Amino acid sequence: MELTRTAVLAGVRIAYRDSAPSGSAAAAPVVLVHGMGGDGYTWDRFARKLLQAGRRVIIPDLRGHGRSAHSDSYLFEEFSADVLRLLDHLDVPAADLVGHSLGGYAVSCIAQERPELVRRLVLEECPLPLRSGDEQQTLTRRFPSVPELWHATSSLVRHPRAVLAFDRTMTRTALEQFRKPNPEWWDRLPDISAPTLVLRGGPGGMVDPVKLAVLRTAIPECTVVDFTSGHSIHRDRYREFERTVLPFLSEPVRDGRADLPA
Repeated sequence: MELTRTAVLAGVRIAYRDSAPSGSAAAAPVVLVHGMGGDGYTWDRFARKLLQAGRRVIIPDLRGHGRSAHSDSYLFEEFSADVLRLLDHLDVPAADLVGHSLGGYAVSCIAQERPELVRRLVLEECPLPLRSGDEQQTLTRRFPSVPELWHATSSLVRHPRAVLAFDRTMTRTALEQFRKPNPEWWDRLPDISAPTLVLRGGPGGMVDPVKLAVLRTAIPECTVVDFTSGHSIHRDRYREFERTVLPFLSEPVRDGRADLPA
């Protein structure tokens, strides 16, 4: 991977790495989006494998993380908008999107907003929002606490650089957003046209199995794979993650006229 670059997008400096030369028209890059409390370097092992397979790889640091700038606002839709602006900045016409946790939510929103941009979609341990106010009253305790979010997405021992760069002011904001119903997100799931792979980390993860069953039927082409890893599958069950995700990303996608290349 090349050295970190930056782009100022809607007033926020976003750091990213791109394996392709500037202005490259390489088809269908893979965009890897990390979770809350981490940074893009969490994907390095998988990125090397993708590069060996001849894929272009783009890895951003979300706002408030890694080498990207801190911000006064950390709404979930802003993380999504930043990644989308970066792809437009790089003139990417289509891409495979892989997101972990908060990054999974971000790329799911891109797949809803710009379905033609997303060739394949991978959602790793993406916490699913509440669907209604009634559900909030009964399921609040099932959402992660601030310490649980922190533990699941970062580790001072394993990733000191990411922890030190992380803007901790967003943690409470994120928890509040997890507890707020988001029926619009659920209503727009059928807009996702890309083949979608959902990875669940089992009982130790953050994906509610009841809501996951609803998501599975709402997305037109959706496959769910269960692991026993907890929240960070690509870190704690890397070989299983690679065996599952790499073939999925290697498959061609039909657009009704011709195969779109990997």
